[in-house]
Amino acid sequence: MSRQIWKPGNMLYPLPAVMVSTGDKEGNKNILTVAWTGTICTNPAMVYISVRPQRHSYQMIKDTEEFVINLTTEKLTKATDYCGVRSGRDVDKWKDTGLTPGKPESLKHAPIIEECPVNIECRVTDIKELGSHHMFLAEVKAVQVDDAYMNKAGKFELNKTGLLAYSHGEYLGLGKSLGTFGYSVRKKTGRKKKK
Repeated sequence: MSRQIWKPGNMLYPLPAVMVSTGDKEGNKNILTVAWTGTICTNPAMVYISVRPQRHSYQMIKDTEEFVINLTTEKLTKATDYCGVRSGRDVDKWKDTGLTPGKPESLKHAPIIEECPVNIECRVTDIKELGSHHMFLAEVKAVQVDDAYMNKAGKFELNKTGLLAYSHGEYLGLGKSLGTFGYSVRKKTGRKKKK
C-alpha cells in the first residue's frame, strides 16, 4: 500500500460539532459553532474549546469566563452550520435560526440552547494562547438534559438523540451502534449445554 506524506495538520476526525452559547455583561448573546472541543478530565469534570481570537464570541468568553457547550443533532445541522459561517457582529443568530436561549443553572451570562438535548455549562479556569486558536480550559458546573430522552428506567438515552459529528468538512450522523464499551473482552453469558 502506497502512502502520501502531507505537511503537519489536524486530521483527527470525526469530532463533535457543537454550538457554544455565550453572553456578555450587557446582556448580548451569541452562538458559535465549534469542532475543536473535547474532554480533559473526569474528576473534576473539565472540557475545552479552542476559538480564534477574531471570533465575535471570543471576547464574551474571555470577559465573563463562561460558556455553554450545546450538543447538536441531525435536526439541527442547518443551524449548526449557520452559526459557524455567520458572525454575530453582522446577524442575530438566535433570530435567524429560530433557536431559543434558555436559563442556565449555574452561569450568569451564557444561556443554554433549549433545542439541544444536552447543555454543558462551563466556567473558564485557564486560557492557553496556542497560535491560531486560544484554548479555553473550563470546569463543568452543571449539565442539563432533555427529559424527552429519559427512558422508563430513568436512564438518559443520549445515543437516541441523533447526535451530529463533523469530519473533514462534512456533517455526519453517527449511524448504528457497533458495540458497547468493553464488549471485546466481556465474557459471553449463555446457558450451559446439558450433558
